[in-house]
Amino acid sequence: MRERLALYLDLIRWSRPAGWMLLLWPSLSALWLAAGGWPGWHALAVFVLGTILMRSAGCCINDVADREFDRHVKRTAQRPVTRGALSVREALVVGAVLALLAFGLVLTTNAAAVAWSFAALAVTLVYPYAKRHVSMPQAVLGVAFSFGIPMAFAVVQGEGMTWQTLTLQGLCSVVPWQAWALLAFNLFWVLAYDTEYAMVDRDDDLRIGMKTSAITLGRFDVTAVMGFYATYLAGWALVLADQQLGWPWDLALCAAGAQAVWHFVLIRDRSREGCFRAFRLNHWLGATVFAGIAIGFSLRG
Repeated sequence: MRERLALYLDLIRWSRPAGWMLLLWPSLSALWLAAGGWPGWHALAVFVLGTILMRSAGCCINDVADREFDRHVKRTAQRPVTRGALSVREALVVGAVLALLAFGLVLTTNAAAVAWSFAALAVTLVYPYAKRHVSMPQAVLGVAFSFGIPMAFAVVQGEGMTWQTLTLQGLCSVVPWQAWALLAFNLFWVLAYDTEYAMVDRDDDLRIGMKTSAITLGRFDVTAVMGFYATYLAGWALVLADQQLGWPWDLALCAAGAQAVWHFVLIRDRSREGCFRAFRLNHWLGATVFAGIAIGFSLRG
């Protein structure tokens, strides 16, 4: 039983929390923005636990979809499904249970959030197969990893909405244009860090015919990554310009920009170690942006 549990924990990347933190920080940033500050313990718990559960479920789906490719990639060859330690059925059952638990959390919010959660699930299911057909599948991942932003607005601004009062107009109104703008710019952050991730496996991916942004961008990969970081930070600064978050937000943007420059130092020679380290450090950049928003609201209030 203990060995089986260890395999399940390995399947969901329990020892590598950087993955779910990359999803969490933009979601929490949006939660604070939607609530105009502290969102309450219930909403916070829903997003923290829901993010961990959905990222874990996504790992299960991804490993099943990529099992034939992963065995040819040095970094992924020993994943439980790939090496046959867990069956496809087991992995899918684990993923389904985790997704249902996350859905149970959403059910404690409101009808609008529940409705939007189906769109989020659809994008999550599509991403693992985008790598076969899309030259930059990281863009699809960007939508999936950013969907916590409109979900946050739906949870906060759809409060009190029931299935009896839910309309298409109401469903759209709880997610304002600012949320979609933040999602669009956050997508560039995902492009930045997942391109760094793809640069680690570029040789293996070329050999097996996998499509990634690192391959598509070619010799412009480092330049593009830095452009993605700049677009993300400038975009969020533009959208939040009227929030009056003061010096904490300005300081956070400067600190995040400095981190992006450090990433350039790490990836400029395109070494596996440097690119992987840059990817793993990205959750600190997201945490910095969130801290600027949260502290800005607390001082403004």
